[in-house]
Amino acid sequence: MPELPDVVVYVEALRERIAGHRLGHVTLRGPFLLRTVDPPLESLYGRTVTAIERAGKRIAIGVEGNLWLAIHLMIAGRLHWRTKRQGVATFEFDNGALTLTESGTQHRAQILVLDACPAAAGVEPLEAPPEAFAAALRAENHTLKRALTDPRLFSGIGNAYSDEILHRARLSPVALTHRLSTDEVARLHAATQEVLAEWVTRLRAEAAGKFPEKVTAFRDEMAVHGKYKQPCPRCGTKVQRIRYAANETNYCPQCQTGGRLLADRALSRLLREDWPRTLEELEALKRR
Repeated sequence: MPELPDVVVYVEALRERIAGHRLGHVTLRGPFLLRTVDPPLESLYGRTVTAIERAGKRIAIGVEGNLWLAIHLMIAGRLHWRTKRQGVATFEFDNGALTLTESGTQHRAQILVLDACPAAAGVEPLEAPPEAFAAALRAENHTLKRALTDPRLFSGIGNAYSDEILHRARLSPVALTHRLSTDEVARLHAATQEVLAEWVTRLRAEAAGKFPEKVTAFRDEMAVHGKYKQPCPRCGTKVQRIRYAANETNYCPQCQTGGRLLADRALSRLLREDWPRTLEELEALKRR
């Protein structure tokens, strides 16, 4: 799913291309793509783009008359500029076409037409001072992974960058927010801003003024996300994972959990008392 750094670069690319241009027509090929009925989609036609903003993981395109087109790419949605691809939606501007594609069978991307700019519910992690960050983090007692990816608490952080942030902060993804020390919260705040800012800079450089086409949650430069069984760049320990539903959490047991392996729900239920608690026990289990 495109997260804050990806969406920031999308927004900047769109500002360069469609700000001040007129939206002519929208063609929808996904039957459940449009999630609103009032205002109607047709009310956007013929209006000039006045603003492009990020609202959490959504891209909000404002047009004359204070109407807004909000696009949520969800997991598999991607945007393309001036291509001949046939996607689930095409937005025709007076200077080119923006195409929305969505891979896979679970079509979850959303388009909304609103009469006001959508607002993110959570705090902006790149802008939040330490006190606001700590207040959002401790608003509810959840694991760090869940708290960072909760859009009601933090705007724009998802599965990939939460893994990178927690690795940078040397914190366990299952540590509870109410049990964090003041130093750990400060470390997490710093890591969050560092990781997100670094990736915004990196993705801008990768796009190099072109429209971003290589938007993915798995990148070679990432420390732990998508790096299961690969060496941690900090200590060399093999990255481990917890799998649940369609998501997985990647972490370094040496850097983040004091050498302790976190229980994977499916495997730990299967192995029960044989589930390894440490890296040494895991290696011994593999040798059986």
